[in-house]
Amino acid sequence: MHPYQREILTTALEGREKELIEYQVNIDNYRLAIARISDDDEELLPFREQLQNLLTSSLLEQRKSTIIRDVIAEQLSAE
Repeated sequence: MHPYQREILTTALEGREKELIEYQVNIDNYRLAIARISDDDEELLPFREQLQNLLTSSLLEQRKSTIIRDVIAEQLSAE
């Protein structure tokens, strides 16, 4: 592997690791916020639904990012 390619992959791996942590922080926050909104609070039910959509989206994006992170790590360890 060319040294520049290794540098790019190393930087990309670090970026994916940070991205995964950021997704996890958001996922945790969404779950906690959803749990705080009761079924009786009609004014906040649309917000809870929005949070649920954000949670679902973040979980999917985290899975995608994990795949890319793993592929990058495999390339770096293949050397």
